[in-house]
Amino acid sequence: MNQREKNWHGQHKAGLSRGERAADFLRNGMGSWTFVGLFVAFMAVWAAVNASLRPPQAWDPYPFILLNLFLSMLAGLQGAILLIAAKRQDAIAAAMAQHDYETDVQAKSEIDRLMAVNNQQLQLLEELRAMLAQREGRPGPG
Repeated sequence: MNQREKNWHGQHKAGLSRGERAADFLRNGMGSWTFVGLFVAFMAVWAAVNASLRPPQAWDPYPFILLNLFLSMLAGLQGAILLIAAKRQDAIAAAMAQHDYETDVQAKSEIDRLMAVNNQQLQLLEELRAMLAQREGRPGPG
């Protein structure tokens, strides 16, 4: 088992379905400057080519109705993908919050146990001081 699979995030990633991985990949791709740049370049090329060609040769003359249709379909698809990704992020945040809570509860119980040990040690030290004070014939603390 490698280091990545040992922590919570690695275990979570290993348990993702193919669809969940695809949603994450698409969200990360569509949410990048590379995507924005390529998309703007594609639209500029589409518009330049179709505006420069004559109507019989242009596959999508000036009002660019076909491009508009593709953009509408892309917007609908992106909306669905982003909702899927947001839903996944909510599930991940909830799982991480639960994991943090469990860690905090475990740490609190450990701290409580250590405080109890510390209190026992302080009590033993007070008893030893009292015994030493009695042995030396002077009054003990307290």
